[in-house]
Amino acid sequence: MLANKLGIQDVGDQLTGKSVLIRVDFNVPMKDGVVQDATRIKATLPTLEYALSKSPRCVVLLSHAGRPDGRVQAKYTLRPVATALQALLPQQKVIFVEDCVGPKAEEAVQAAKDGEILVMENVRFHVEEEGQGVDEQGNKIKASPEAVAKFKADLTKLGDVYINDAFGTAHRAHASMVGIDVPVRAAGLLMKKELDYFSKALECPEKPFLAILGGAKVRDKIQLIENMLDRVQMMIVAGGMAFTFKKVVDNMPIGDSLFDEEGAKIVPDIMAKAKAKGVEMLFSVDFLCADKFDNEANTQICDDKTGIPDGWMGIDVGPKTVEKATEMILRAKTLVWNGPPGVFEMPNFSKGSVAFCGAVAEATKKGCITIVGGGDTAALVEREGYGSKVSHVSTGGGASLELLEGKTLPGVAALSDK
Repeated sequence: MLANKLGIQDVGDQLTGKSVLIRVDFNVPMKDGVVQDATRIKATLPTLEYALSKSPRCVVLLSHAGRPDGRVQAKYTLRPVATALQALLPQQKVIFVEDCVGPKAEEAVQAAKDGEILVMENVRFHVEEEGQGVDEQGNKIKASPEAVAKFKADLTKLGDVYINDAFGTAHRAHASMVGIDVPVRAAGLLMKKELDYFSKALECPEKPFLAILGGAKVRDKIQLIENMLDRVQMMIVAGGMAFTFKKVVDNMPIGDSLFDEEGAKIVPDIMAKAKAKGVEMLFSVDFLCADKFDNEANTQICDDKTGIPDGWMGIDVGPKTVEKATEMILRAKTLVWNGPPGVFEMPNFSKGSVAFCGAVAEATKKGCITIVGGGDTAALVEREGYGSKVSHVSTGGGASLELLEGKTLPGVAALSDK
């Protein structure tokens, strides 16, 4: 049960005078040694400020950045992150430590006092974090089980209490996510918010529950569709994968639109399950089509009666689909949205996606619990200014997808129960 995990506010009195080890997600874009976008750093501030308000001896931060493949690569150093964090917390002393394990790391933690914040070097500079990597010659390398166990034990030495606030990495069973062996392991505020919202949707949703699923390929979303069919009363299938459904189910001509050969084989089973479960399914009924994959392409609206002519491809949902989808969205009491209905990156093909944003915001206003998950959908909602107009925008692309697929997240399973 997601909501049963211990949160930092449940253990506030156990932070005083202690070394508080917090796994954060500081995987931010950097260029020439400067952080380009501090959104993820800012997102962890409430957890850091809460920990600091309990007068700990020190706060020790662990994070990964980029994919250094288990070896030191200067371009992935977390030093710029420490600089950015210092600017965001001018009252605190932020210290960068050049390793995350070993004598240097342990001495820095032992010497820290008065609530100093230690930003430890990138955990992925050690092959033991992920268990595998690539050496400088390009050969694959693996860490032995003994080396991984020692790395976990060395990380454990850095803290008395462990807080995990890195929801975006919760689907990875990496050492810093699952290997810290202290008695108290709690979720940070960011992680807790994610777990509480997904618990509302997946464990005790108010009905009717609607899933809006987009994305290009059916086969990438099979587990997601299967798991959601067990839980929802309504489902909207849009985006590229809708064409595979329309071709298989309605024998509709789809022109040059995306067709997923592999995924097509599973469509009949999915439809049979939806029917058996009594799920109300909505597929696109009309499409904005283009004669090439380009913002400046010629366009026309095609409907599902005549289909899409050869040489044309569906790139966004049409106005009738928006109308039908909006009506369904406004009936929902709980809503999960993963995957935009069109190629929203191109201004001329973003209208359907923007209309979906508006409808989801309207449903939220009416009291529906609305959760947006997945990198593309989150980017769309934030770009269009709807981030604050839905209940929750998930920060974890892969992690939120795996939760919606019904999987257990290793980083969550490793936390203490209440």
